[in-house]
Amino acid sequence: MLYAASNLGSFAALFAYPIVIEPFLTLKTQTAAWSIGFALLAVLLSVVGLFATRAVPAAAQAEVADDVRTSAGERMRWIALAAIPSGLVIAVTAYMTTDIAAAPFLWVVPLAIFLLTFVAVFSERPWIAHASVVRFVPFAVAPLAVSLIGGEKVFWLTTIALNLVAFALLTLMCHGELYARRPTPRRLTEFYLCTSFGGVIGGAFAGLVAPLIFNGNYEYPILIALALLCMPGFFAGGLPKALTDATPWLLLSAVLAVIWYATLLQPPATLELPFQVLLALLAAAMLFQRQRPMRFFGLVVLSFTVTALWRPGLAPIETARSFFGVHKVAEVGDGKARVLYHGTTIHGAQRLRNDDGTPVSGPLLPQTYYYPGGPYSEAIGAARAVRGNLDRVAIVGLGTGTLACHRKGGELWTFFEIDPEVIRIARDPRRFEFLSRCAPDAPVVAGDARLTLEASQDRYDLIVLDAFSSDSIPVHLLTRDALAGYLSRLSPHGVIIAHISNRYLDLAPVVANVAHSHGLAAFIREDNSAGDLPVTLKANARLVVMAREAGDTGSVAASWTPLRSDPSSALWTDDYSNILGVMLRKKFGG
Repeated sequence: MLYAASNLGSFAALFAYPIVIEPFLTLKTQTAAWSIGFALLAVLLSVVGLFATRAVPAAAQAEVADDVRTSAGERMRWIALAAIPSGLVIAVTAYMTTDIAAAPFLWVVPLAIFLLTFVAVFSERPWIAHASVVRFVPFAVAPLAVSLIGGEKVFWLTTIALNLVAFALLTLMCHGELYARRPTPRRLTEFYLCTSFGGVIGGAFAGLVAPLIFNGNYEYPILIALALLCMPGFFAGGLPKALTDATPWLLLSAVLAVIWYATLLQPPATLELPFQVLLALLAAAMLFQRQRPMRFFGLVVLSFTVTALWRPGLAPIETARSFFGVHKVAEVGDGKARVLYHGTTIHGAQRLRNDDGTPVSGPLLPQTYYYPGGPYSEAIGAARAVRGNLDRVAIVGLGTGTLACHRKGGELWTFFEIDPEVIRIARDPRRFEFLSRCAPDAPVVAGDARLTLEASQDRYDLIVLDAFSSDSIPVHLLTRDALAGYLSRLSPHGVIIAHISNRYLDLAPVVANVAHSHGLAAFIREDNSAGDLPVTLKANARLVVMAREAGDTGSVAASWTPLRSDPSSALWTDDYSNILGVMLRKKFGG
């Protein structure tokens, strides 16, 4: 009961921070409050310890002797049953926040579910019967197995729900097995030590080891498969019988993998419908074999293999993983374009072939948000027209280097990028040619752009903040203090462009208040003319242009919408920000 109560307290604190603490307290106030709280906790623990030493020993209480030692195998089971859910919570969080949607606070939900499973299971009266959990697991894992790897997550809300349900059931199952195997009270200390050690192992595998050995989020399907091995009765018929059931499907998976690595063939986009039918048949076969755990396990592994290797219309070229997520370079549209994905967000695209299949010739044209005639083209052209030319330009955020193709003449452009994998991909002409053809001599400064840009000795006529085009934002790049640093590097009549396109956050009032706090003129444009991205390779962009004087923005001041300060939105500083507020504003308006 105490163990469940402690996890319930952790669950409450987890949700209290973004909802109650962060929106109302600055970092300095939070630091002071936490310091006082920890000091008070230390005093209370000292008082409790003092009273405990004076208490009458409870050795006289009757207790049944327990001389049965726990076997090494049982300790290993405790460790494994704790390690798998611990690794899963990290893996599913990484998967959802990169491969599905980088929505703010999405990381909170898996951790909350993980904590609640302890509360639900570690009780004499569990919230849900263990047998029911085991019975429901195949119905969540089967559709997940055919949709987890590869492909576009079009219905991302449904995908998130499916992943969370499967994660909750698998975690409940493992923790239920763990609780069922708990020892007598005399050996509970050993039991909880093993479960804690298992949690460390699982977390270290998913959080530290996997990013080093895998170029994608492959630890997630691996942990799902390991969780299935923990289903009760998995080896009820003996190991030979279990291997007989699983071996055909595991061998088929191995053969398919060998064929793919030998040929690298990818089915054309026209086979998308037959491929989806195949996946549906695999899901049905899994459900049909749910009463035979090893066959179900083998079909799950086969589904992971098929979806990881083959995807009609999408030909993977390279997958790279860094601290900042998984980047995938792939050809789409049967080779008509090459794109860079970060999760499911496209961070750049280069057209390779025309609609008739002939290779693209002539000047290299920017695509996605940066297409000719779009907001970026207009804002950069307007800043250039006011001066006749731009001397120095700073770009925060590299992507595929597409913005380099907006450079003209002898302009000196410098890119600032924090992710070394992005730098490597953008500089490789075998991947994307924007840098090599449009700005081969442009330096790329590695590191946190706020630090490296402020440390620069140059003054820039144009600073482009393009680090916000994904669906998660580095908050420290969008505060009043950060803007002060940018202004210190801006020439007297320079212009700042901020790209604030986002599916989940309304960043316009944030930028408006930050700009107003420095007395800047600000203008915004909402692009709605790009059309369908997969077809046109153009994406609608939401841009804000800021300058010390409205006239410095050129034609933007006359054609774009003035961006006024918003009293209903708080001013973001290094000491205070409120992501939840701008997320709710995007969702419900205001």
